[in-house]
Amino acid sequence: MRVLFWGTPLFAVPSLRALTEEGHDVVGVVTQPDRPAGRGRRLTPSPVKEVALEDGLHVMTPDPPRGEDFLAGIRALEPDASVVVAYGHILRREVLDVPRLGSFNVHASLLPALRGAAPVNWAIIRGHETSGVTVMRMVEAMDAGPILLQEEEPIGATQTATELASRLSEVGAVALVEALALLSVGAVAERDQDEARATYAPKVDRDTARIDWSASAREVADLVRGMDETPGAWSVLDGSPVKLFAPRPETGASPSSADGPEAGDVGGGATGPAPGTVVSRDPSRGIAVAAGSGVVWFGEVQPPGRRRMLAGDWLHGRGVEEGRRFV
Repeated sequence: MRVLFWGTPLFAVPSLRALTEEGHDVVGVVTQPDRPAGRGRRLTPSPVKEVALEDGLHVMTPDPPRGEDFLAGIRALEPDASVVVAYGHILRREVLDVPRLGSFNVHASLLPALRGAAPVNWAIIRGHETSGVTVMRMVEAMDAGPILLQEEEPIGATQTATELASRLSEVGAVALVEALALLSVGAVAERDQDEARATYAPKVDRDTARIDWSASAREVADLVRGMDETPGAWSVLDGSPVKLFAPRPETGASPSSADGPEAGDVGGGATGPAPGTVVSRDPSRGIAVAAGSGVVWFGEVQPPGRRRMLAGDWLHGRGVEEGRRFV
């Protein structure tokens, strides 16, 4: 099958590789233009562009993907299908209609749940126990097209968004190849989505990632796991932002060893420390912070201007003392 591939981040790379390994003719790759990255803010190609160039594929970086010249260019490639995996732009009808068989998307949720830009993050933040991928036919409405194939994937109790996205990228690549195989022989049964069951997963940003310590320990931990690794959940300590990672929630129990606060005195109760208060520190475990109910241990931190590190290493340096409060 002649495939026009659209994708930008690392999540899309397994799907691109799966297409070429399966013998599909990838006639072109559309990806976002090079962007400034790193401390030096050097122009850096997307992960998809790097892989496409290594494989000698034809790469296009329109900004935005529209206009008569661009349309003429992709029509000239004569694709049978377009495959879109986390490309980063909404495609117009005239673009979706170019391929003979249509345009298809690999989306990291079990649609109609979690339509939108950040389904992996919100699946974890909202405490879902399962996630998955959907291969769907694209329409002009966001993530609303008929479903070709779905694969479910469990979410581990400590799994982060980074880890789940990596796993779903591989699951999605396998599902994509299977869906195209069924499509090519006319054996796929497309089904419409149930609009009444639709939920949404908006883009996450720095504001989304700020920790609300009045939430329960489980909710705080889910937010931190859902924001890992980008943008990273954060809170302010002594006037400076600190990112927190590797959470382990504890509810209804003492947050530390025998020298810590007693059970019932943790987590912002009537007589307990205020939410956000550091209630224990242990170089082998990290730091424990009171939530609205329960406490959360954090095994990794990223202080201002420094790299992500073990919380124990931070404690050996500047660290933080018990009784200090994140806000």
